Amino acid sequence: MGLSYKKAGVDIDAGNQLVDLIKPAIRSTHRPEVLSGIGGFGGLFALQTDKYKQPILVSGTDGVGTKLRLAQKQNNHASIGIDLVAMCVNDVIVQGAEPLFFLDYFATGKLSVQEARTVIEGIADGCRQSGAALIGGETAEMPGMYDEGEYDLAGFCVGVVERDQLIDGSRINDKDVIIGLPSSGIHSNGFSLVNKILETMNISLDEKIENKTLAELLLEPTIIYANVILKILEKFTIHGLCHITGGGLIENVPRVIPDGYCAQIGSKSWQRPAIFDWLQNIGQVEDSEMLRVFNCGMGMLIILPQEQAAEVITLCKQNNHQAVQIGVIKNSSSDQKIELL
Repeated sequence: MGLSYKKAGVDIDAGNQLVDLIKPAIRSTHRPEVLSGIGGFGGLFALQTDKYKQPILVSGTDGVGTKLRLAQKQNNHASIGIDLVAMCVNDVIVQGAEPLFFLDYFATGKLSVQEARTVIEGIADGCRQSGAALIGGETAEMPGMYDEGEYDLAGFCVGVVERDQLIDGSRINDKDVIIGLPSSGIHSNGFSLVNKILETMNISLDEKIENKTLAELLLEPTIIYANVILKILEKFTIHGLCHITGGGLIENVPRVIPDGYCAQIGSKSWQRPAIFDWLQNIGQVEDSEMLRVFNCGMGMLIILPQEQAAEVITLCKQNNHQAVQIGVIKNSSSDQKIELL
């Protein structure tokens, strides 16, 4: 018998089986604008141009980093797809854009149909949470590129916003209020440091913190903030939004603050989840490093006029986000755009 693609390590039949299994989950994410089913060369999405005067498309791409190592080690793949969607959608929403559609890339050395199905069903769950349609993706089986049981993920999201409603931080002003939406924990950034702490200290993932195992706390999925942010944008004047992702508070907040202003944030104005205290103590991580690597309990910041703050906090709480005022915007002649108090 001669060589074949299957003998080379690529199982086309397994790939086709996966496509059939994930079709219901993908269809469950579709919006009326979706014109294509799974299996085409490209996903089709008919932008409803009559809804907009000057539509601006906003795109984002991301992954979930070395959180994947933990999910694979624990053989827990149910929520990593939610993380993938969240990382992309949360970046798009801070521009004021409604998420429209999403695509994923799943790469592995040898395809496990059930494992990949679980991951992609998680992606579909994230898409339903955010309102984005899952209109396409790629499953790449690449023998020799990944060890057994390993896979990698990337995601791609496109949203839309009216030009005059685009949020770019330019309207941020003196005395604006900063409201924080809590994170569910670490989300999907800083896991290289997390993994190093676990390995260096030889920590068991079965160890418990406040009645949850470390594995449960570390794999808690990233919160998708799209729905609550869109509801806020319908009723209130938002001057700035900031997704606290890689770089933590220290590096993300300055990305949205215009010259001439500084964000003064009270670092003790919210209750930091216990997982951060545990990581800092066990790893002997300095305060500045914690704030530069992790979200430290704040996943999304909203900057808006002071007179709207109370109502926005109420709306957030009605939508299961325990929002809290954590700071203010001040005039500043310094290059420093964030000051932690």
